[in-house]
Amino acid sequence: MPTKKYTLRKRRHHKIRAKISGTAERPRLVVFRSLNSIYAQLIDDTTGTTIANASDVKAKKGTKTEKATTVGTELAKAASAKKVTTVVFDRNGYKFHGRVKALAEAAREGGLKI
Repeated sequence: MPTKKYTLRKRRHHKIRAKISGTAERPRLVVFRSLNSIYAQLIDDTTGTTIANASDVKAKKGTKTEKATTVGTELAKAASAKKVTTVVFDRNGYKFHGRVKALAEAAREGGLKI
């Protein structure tokens, strides 16, 4: 049985997804936050393919926020290698605070326009 917190987040995510979608020129930057790790990927919703991804699974040291910052910079580098400059940010129902905000700001500093 899903928790109330999970169902409310999924409800917020469905509301967000009804309004935004990614294209090849402007893909969707999706953030998934687990208890220990954070994952991000660029998705082209017209073809349903992942353009680039990054996670902090291999990162060993640092706080969760520092790891999120490294994931944001890694994703920005991978996006620039694929010649992607602008993205649509999908916070996946999470608050724009803490790790999610750190990832977004690091991606901006890495050269992505959100």
